[in-house]
Amino acid sequence: MVLTVCNSSNPPSATDDDPGGGQFSRPILIVVEGVHDVEFLRRLTAKLHLADASIPDLMEWELAGCVVFIPFGGGSLLAWSNRFAPLRCAEFHLYDREIEPETAVRQEAVERINARDDCRALLLSKRALENYLHTAAIVNAGGGMIVVNDTESMALAVARDWYLRQPQTLPWDELTPRARRRLAARCKRWLNTHAVNAMTLGMLRQRDPAGELISWLREIAVAVGGRSGGSIT
Repeated sequence: MVLTVCNSSNPPSATDDDPGGGQFSRPILIVVEGVHDVEFLRRLTAKLHLADASIPDLMEWELAGCVVFIPFGGGSLLAWSNRFAPLRCAEFHLYDREIEPETAVRQEAVERINARDDCRALLLSKRALENYLHTAAIVNAGGGMIVVNDTESMALAVARDWYLRQPQTLPWDELTPRARRRLAARCKRWLNTHAVNAMTLGMLRQRDPAGELISWLREIAVAVGGRSGGSIT
């Protein structure tokens, strides 16, 4: 599929002429589930781009107007699979895998998106973006030795670890679900800022040996370079 959007080496402004019928001046829409995902991708790609120029710096491209992040913040994933179609923008969607039965719904949404022209969706092989963090990044950021795996809620794991380090009146298991969610929300913010800042390209390659995140990011890079005839499969 060929995506003609904007030129990353010379990003167009909103007032640039568009000899291609309006497509070049439209940004790519990067659709993710929440604001923490946006923060993760902004920070991670800024770090990765310094080590490998083929990986786009999405923070820089967002400022240039080549991409726009859309955190949809909940609701039916299936409804979001074609919500932006009238805008005629290229779309890249990134969804957490989560756990069944939610995974099956997400897979259906991904298939619907990938059936549309100029759209690409990826369902992560791990539970969420935080599961691509490296244990060493959490340690180096000051979070302690917390082993990252593919399926656990890392925000909840960090919250539990931090809680157990402090003298408390209630054991962790006796906290209300609301209290645990509140602590996990704070840790999720920390993971998607401080821990991501401590990531390196080598760490990501260890956590993602198949390269699914980097491949997805490079597809965005090809799309942003669409004026030169870039394509993705």
